[in-house]
Amino acid sequence: MEHILASIEALLEESEAFEPKTVTRTFTLSSTDLKQKVILPQLLRIIRLEAPGVKLSVRKLEIDQITNALLTGEVDLVISKPSFVPSNLPTLNLYPESYTCVASKNNAMVSKKMTISDIAKISQLVVSPSRGDCVDATNDWFEQQGHPRNVVLSVPTFTAAKACIVESDLCGFIPSRLLQDNNLKIIELDKSIPGFDIIAAWHQRSSQDPLHKWIRNKLVSICSL
Repeated sequence: MEHILASIEALLEESEAFEPKTVTRTFTLSSTDLKQKVILPQLLRIIRLEAPGVKLSVRKLEIDQITNALLTGEVDLVISKPSFVPSNLPTLNLYPESYTCVASKNNAMVSKKMTISDIAKISQLVVSPSRGDCVDATNDWFEQQGHPRNVVLSVPTFTAAKACIVESDLCGFIPSRLLQDNNLKIIELDKSIPGFDIIAAWHQRSSQDPLHKWIRNKLVSICSL
């Protein structure tokens, strides 16, 4: 018992004594382009100001490699949806996200208000970060509504998804925080598509690492704004 208490006290002292300005280290994040656009600019600003010796390395999210990348230390922190993260990893909720249905502003096949059954008849694209399959988080929901979709394109990023939608007759579901595009038309549906949470995940050995904890706290602050 005394040994456990001593270890806890040591960790607390280490945390209190942590000075981010003295740290020289590379910290590796893995995420999709959604999280990179929403989180990365603000995180970089904070690090440059408060921990200038810390270098950030950002990698594309490889869904099937999350466990191995964290286990080997190739990646320090994954920012993702819960469905992509193994349940045995420690996680932290960052923010909720929602989907918005969009099409090209020049797409005459869609209107500003449509039903789920009508939108399911429009050819669609999905974002699959690394698997390349024509399935995303909304597929099951459409099936449950009795309106399976016709997905004809899978792309690895939301940036590519927006570009393809703008130049085609396809529609798709884009996270609301990425909607700023004058070439896209927002489609209001008669039913709301389920949203999703964004979480951070890491290997257990990093839970008490001072820099790791500091960055996780900064992510919470950024996402609460």
